[in-house]
Amino acid sequence: MARGSDAREVQRRAFLAHVGGWVAAAGLAGVGRAVAGESGPAAAAATLPTITLGTHSISRLVAGWNPIGGYSYLGPHADRHMKEYFTADQTVKFLLDCEAAGINVHQFSVGETTVEVLRRVREHGSQMQFFGLHAGRDSIDKTIQDTQPFALSHHGGVTDSLFREGKGQEVHDYVKAVHDRGLLAGVSAHNPDCIRTIADQGWEVDFFMCCFYFLTRRTAPGGNGPLAPETLQIAYPFYRTDPQAMTRVIREVEQPCLGFKILGAGRLCDSQDIVRNAFKFAFENIKPTDGVIVGMYPRFFDEITANAQYTRELAAG
Repeated sequence: MARGSDAREVQRRAFLAHVGGWVAAAGLAGVGRAVAGESGPAAAAATLPTITLGTHSISRLVAGWNPIGGYSYLGPHADRHMKEYFTADQTVKFLLDCEAAGINVHQFSVGETTVEVLRRVREHGSQMQFFGLHAGRDSIDKTIQDTQPFALSHHGGVTDSLFREGKGQEVHDYVKAVHDRGLLAGVSAHNPDCIRTIADQGWEVDFFMCCFYFLTRRTAPGGNGPLAPETLQIAYPFYRTDPQAMTRVIREVEQPCLGFKILGAGRLCDSQDIVRNAFKFAFENIKPTDGVIVGMYPRFFDEITANAQYTRELAAG
């Protein structure tokens, strides 16, 4: 019987053989080689479909930040796993690999390594564009100075909370403050009613970030929704019908929208067929002027190339 390192190698090969089988079944030729430890996207990048934010042409697939910061929505062990993986070096490599796959924009939050990572990516000569998820007018200037984004979007959880407390004007004031600095200003929300209210009131918002799942419904006025199932839950409840509700609002508003959590924070990742179907649903139910933000964790599988391929196939219009 194999022991020690021999046993680990046997397990590794078995895992790779298993993954390679469903990669081939999903038609993702070449994707599996990155699982075996080779660096970079598995295939040469073709141009991804793009949309426009202000004067910026961005790919309809945006590289998200949550896994980089250790936010898995799958419990503390998965959080630590992601944060351990995404060192500054690995995050720089990840973003350069995204660019090589045709993804030309990254939505960041300010974490421990964010400033260093963005600086190093730029020093590599990257043309990757960056915009931030952020809250708090007092720190706008420092965030802009440290990260040099082309846009800032008001944080979704904070948006939901302020609207719940009757303080939506603070979100509007944030949008105005970002505009005063010469940047594009967006608003993120998990509650579809926040997006609808802002649009109905005609705020000068350049874009929205729209969560496919109403994760803050338990604290929203009258937002209890369906009865909670009699099961233990990890983090937040993800209701199956939420994406239909948010995409309905996305189609109603004029501004470009960036849908996020289209994969349910990993809950729609059991197979590549399921992942592809989630991308298909997203692009079929948002406007041609909209995109998606997807966090990726390419530790065991080349999610970058796979997700770029789905976008190339499904978002061309």
